[in-house]
Amino acid sequence: MIKGKEIYQVLAALVPLYVPMILAYGSVRWWKIFTPDQCSGINRFVALFAVPLLSFHVISSNDPSAMNLAFLAADTLQKVVILGALILWNTFTKWGSLDWTLTLFSLSTLPNTLIVGVPLLTAMYGDSSATLMTQTVVMQGVIWIPLVLFLYEYRGAKHRTLEKFPKTKEPLQTDSEMKENGELVHVVVRSPSFNESSKEPMQKTSSFKTIDNIQISGAEEEMLKMQKEKFCRSRSYDDHLNRVQHELIEMSPSSKAIRDNEVGIVDGIKHPLGEKHKEGNFDGDANKRQQIKHASVFTKLHILTTCGRNLMTNPNTYASIFGITWSLISFRWNIKLPSIIDGSITILSNTGLGMAMFSLGLFMASQPKIIACGKTWSAISMLARFLVGPAVMASTSIAMGIRGVPLHVSIVQAALPQAVVTFVFAKEYDLHADILSTAVIFGMMVSLPTTIMYYVLLGL
Repeated sequence: MIKGKEIYQVLAALVPLYVPMILAYGSVRWWKIFTPDQCSGINRFVALFAVPLLSFHVISSNDPSAMNLAFLAADTLQKVVILGALILWNTFTKWGSLDWTLTLFSLSTLPNTLIVGVPLLTAMYGDSSATLMTQTVVMQGVIWIPLVLFLYEYRGAKHRTLEKFPKTKEPLQTDSEMKENGELVHVVVRSPSFNESSKEPMQKTSSFKTIDNIQISGAEEEMLKMQKEKFCRSRSYDDHLNRVQHELIEMSPSSKAIRDNEVGIVDGIKHPLGEKHKEGNFDGDANKRQQIKHASVFTKLHILTTCGRNLMTNPNTYASIFGITWSLISFRWNIKLPSIIDGSITILSNTGLGMAMFSLGLFMASQPKIIACGKTWSAISMLARFLVGPAVMASTSIAMGIRGVPLHVSIVQAALPQAVVTFVFAKEYDLHADILSTAVIFGMMVSLPTTIMYYVLLGL
C-alpha cells in the first residue's frame, strides 16, 4: 500500500508542472497580456526549438547498450497492435479516416513519459523505473514521434496535392440554367470521362447548337454569352478538352502516348474523342483506365516526395537522429560534449518543459470551454488513454515474459496523461487540437488518482 510520504513525493513531482500552465491561462483569460498572434508564436517556438532540444538532451544521455530489450519490445508491440487495428478500421469501415487514425493512435499510445512519467514513476518504483522511462522516451523520439510527424506531413501533402490536381475520374462541367416558356432548361457541358455507372465512355457533345435555338433575355443571356465566349476562344472544342486533362499526366514518361490516345490520334490522323477507330483499334475504356492508373501513381509519388521533403526540414527529425548518433559515439568512446554546447542545450531543454506546459495553458485560455471537444470526445479520449492503452500494454508485456516491477512500470506508464508534444503537433498541423488539448488538460487532472489506483491494484 502506498504511504503518505510517497504521495507527497508524487505531488511534489506533479504540482510544479501546473504552475506555468496556470500562469499562461491567467495571462490570456484574466490579465490580457498576450495576443492571439503572440500565442501562436510561442507555440511555434515550442514546436521548432524547445521540444527538439529537449528530445536531443534526453536521447543523447541514454546508453543504447544498456536498454531493456524485452520492455522495449512490449512497448513496440503495443503500438503496432493498436496501429494495425486502426488501419483495419480505416480500411474496412466507412467511419475510418487517416485523420482519426492519427488522432486515436496518439491518444492511446503516446503518454507523457518525459514530463510526468519520469518523476512520477521514480516516486513510485525508485530510480530503476527512471531508466526504463528514459528508454521509452528514446523509442518515442527515434521511431514513434517521427512516424506521427510523417503521418501529419503525408496528410498535409495529400490535401495540398488533391487541391492542386483534382481527381481524374471526376468530370469537369459547366452548368447554366435557362428558362424557356416558363420551364427550366438545364444545360451541361462535360469533358469526356469514364462513366462509372454505365461502364461506357461518354460521347463528346456540343451544347451550343441547342443553346442557340433557345430564346432567353436579361442576366441569363449575359451569363450564357460569357460562357460561350470562354469556349469559343479556343481553336476547337477538342483543344479545350485537352487542356483540362489532369496535370499530373504531363509528368509521366508515357504522357505523349496517353495524350495521343485521348484525342484519338492513330497513324497521324485525329479522330473524335471516345470513339473506337476501326483501323487503329482504339479502345476508349482501356485508355481511360490507363490514364487514371498513371494519374494515381504520379499523385502518390508527388505526395510522398512532398512529405519526405517537409519531414526532413522538421527539426524534430534531426533532433532524434543526432541524439541517437551522439549517444552511440559518447558511450562507445566516452566522449562528452563541450561544456559550452552542453550548457546551452541544457538551458533550452529545461525551458522546453515549462514552455510546453505554458503553450498548453495559452491554448486552453483561448478556448470557450476547458473541455474544448465536448463530453463525448472527452470520454472517448479518456478511455483510449487510461483504459485501452494500459490494457494492450499489459497483454504485450505478459506476452514478452515481463513480470514483477517492470510489468507494473509498463502498465502505469501506459496510463500516464497525454503527451504534451501530441498537442503541440496537433496545433501546428491544425488537426483535432481541441481533442488533444482536452486529453492533456483533463488527463493531467485525473492522472494522479488514476495512476495511484493502478499502483494500488498492481501491488495487491
